[in-house]
Amino acid sequence: MCLAVPGKIVEILGTDPFLRSAKVSFAGVVKLISLTCTPEAKLGDFVLVHVGVAISTIDPQEAEETYRYLKAMGELDGLDAAPASAAPP
Repeated sequence: MCLAVPGKIVEILGTDPFLRSAKVSFAGVVKLISLTCTPEAKLGDFVLVHVGVAISTIDPQEAEETYRYLKAMGELDGLDAAPASAAPP
């Protein structure tokens, strides 16, 4: 099964819409993610990430709900997952 995981944008790198990337926090684990598919994304936004690409922006409540579902399914095992709202600013 393929999953998209919510994360919070903590830093944006670059200005070119096709090359822009961001540091995204997944419950404290920060990864570099492409923002090519989400040109509207901005600092502090929550995004759904699939294979290193932000595929959409989502509101914080939806991110929280998605984290709860993923945790209940055991998909966050190995990642000491806190709720999305607990991700660093």
